[in-house]
Amino acid sequence: MSSSQQLLLGEGAVNVIPNFIEEVFSTYLYTGTGATQTITNNIDLSTKGGLVWIKSRSAAWENKLTDTVRGVTKGLISNSTGAETTDTTGLTTFNTTGFTLGSSPDYNWSGGSTYVSWTFREQPKFFDIVTYTGTGAVQNIAHNLGSVPGCIIIKAFAGTSSGTRYWAVYHRSNGETKYQELNSTNSAFTNANYWDNTAPTSTQFTIGSAADLNASGNTFVAYLFAHDAGGFGTAGTDNVISCGSYTGNGVTDGPSINLGYEAQYVLIKRADAASNWHCQDIMRGMSQTDTSLLFPNLSNNENTGSLWVSATSTGFKINTGSSGFNASGGTYIYIAIRRGPMEVPTLGTSVFTPSTRAGTGAVATTSNLSFPPDMVWSKGRDNGGTNSGDFDRLRGATKQLSLNQSDAETTASTSLTGFDVMTGYTAGADAVQLTINATGYNYVNWQFKRAPGFFDEVCYTGTGTSATQTHNLGVTPEWVICKSRTSATYPNWALWSAGDGIVNHDISGLSLNLPAGATYIDLGFSSRFTATTFQPDTVYDTGGNGKNQTSNTYVAYLFATCAGVSKVGYYVGTGTTKQIDCGFTAGARFVLIKRVDSTGDWYVWDSARGIIAGNDPYLLLNSTAIEVTSTDYIDTYSAGFEISSTAPAAINANNGKFIFLAIA
Repeated sequence: MSSSQQLLLGEGAVNVIPNFIEEVFSTYLYTGTGATQTITNNIDLSTKGGLVWIKSRSAAWENKLTDTVRGVTKGLISNSTGAETTDTTGLTTFNTTGFTLGSSPDYNWSGGSTYVSWTFREQPKFFDIVTYTGTGAVQNIAHNLGSVPGCIIIKAFAGTSSGTRYWAVYHRSNGETKYQELNSTNSAFTNANYWDNTAPTSTQFTIGSAADLNASGNTFVAYLFAHDAGGFGTAGTDNVISCGSYTGNGVTDGPSINLGYEAQYVLIKRADAASNWHCQDIMRGMSQTDTSLLFPNLSNNENTGSLWVSATSTGFKINTGSSGFNASGGTYIYIAIRRGPMEVPTLGTSVFTPSTRAGTGAVATTSNLSFPPDMVWSKGRDNGGTNSGDFDRLRGATKQLSLNQSDAETTASTSLTGFDVMTGYTAGADAVQLTINATGYNYVNWQFKRAPGFFDEVCYTGTGTSATQTHNLGVTPEWVICKSRTSATYPNWALWSAGDGIVNHDISGLSLNLPAGATYIDLGFSSRFTATTFQPDTVYDTGGNGKNQTSNTYVAYLFATCAGVSKVGYYVGTGTTKQIDCGFTAGARFVLIKRVDSTGDWYVWDSARGIIAGNDPYLLLNSTAIEVTSTDYIDTYSAGFEISSTAPAAINANNGKFIFLAIA
């Protein structure tokens, strides 16, 4: 860890904490093999300590919890009162980059069983693990959370009656007079013998005489979760975990919970009536269109196909009137964890990959990326007349937009069908749309990962009036590409740009699906587009570009210049060879160019198809035309890319004005 990433915990403290949520929490999906398997999630459990919670998604295996304090092979079951089990072929090793599994069915069964693991690393102001011995009398238990716990989950794991003890849950929203049970559907109970009517502090929590958390002769483990404690981010002030509550309204348009950050994991339980515990995360869903549920109190396999909870740029939203989530007047508690990454990338390869592949016309999994993709643009290279495909995790798998079309979002059930592969995604037979995997065609796929300073995505609903939308790019966006998902009135892809540096105005009126030139107007970019918000407005719906029509749903993609990773820029054509300095060290792997002072297509090149000294294949984002392979319009240049003297006016007209997005 660099010195710039270190943060003292307080006066006299000698420890340091990581700045970023991705260093302490991971949701990792995998398929069972029945043989030794190492899970690399880049969480240091070996030297830092933590908890791994594993659940089969496809089978009714138990919820298994293994932590570094009790040790490897020692499992607890959240859906049972059972004592600790010794799973010799369960979780067998804690590593500096994850953990290793044996062949136990609860952890790693063969035959294609799918699993999810949630890893919580011990870290002040995030998560802590404590063990203690029960006495039957009131005790104060010391902890190292470094802040007041928002939630504490306790289980007897050894001792004479440990196999009959319930999981006891303290939650700040229930208060110190109540408790809930992780292994049951029960509502919150009032009982002074659990927390002795004493609120926890930043150094200890109090337990009463209740046997479930203090039976004499038993040994207990406590998992402590922080609440809005700061401690993360570059300044060390960002929150990454929240333990709160909300009140249901009983309708599909349920409460929107504002955390101040986008959630990636949510655990929800009704407190005033019986219900299951519900666990959601963005790797398995929590999109705008679907959620996949697992239940800590049940061994059931995953429940899919409905929209219960979706992530928002400021938290999460309830999208059902179901009593388990949203009974009118019902009280619900939750634990929510911030979406990552929080760290600004330094390598283009960590957030973007271009790749080529031949369509198979059968279910196929792309699993060779170095990151879980958040957006995939797919374009056929040799299937003329076929639309491109735009897919992303936030809108949900199977939800397709076409970059060359003004059409609303469609459900392409056999195109990109899943984002639930850690290093890729799954495509179906694609016999209808032909956008990503149709047999007999060749494709190029451009895969993007959301990351601060580089790329972010926001889904929102139009208001018809000036309305501010929150984003998590962390810097002022330089390109904002927006598309109505539902509208047939203002259907085109709209693009705002912070300006081309040539005229003293911002750019509006560009459509990603059209070759028309830009409209130069003063958007007031510095006020409408900031490091945390952007403000779409109907006044800029020129040329059929949709941005903010009442009740329509939208998606916005935000890009910025990230040192050494991406460049949003402009240049003036010369008609001769011209080098474009992007600040890169090994050249651009992706280049998208558009002429803005006149008509011109959206030209795109990438290193997967070849950015070389000779001919460079290009495609047009706004067209269904096949790939052109016989031209040499751009060339390699270590700092960015080079425009050749043979390039046409749409790329290098003398005194022409051009904008571009380049990625290293």
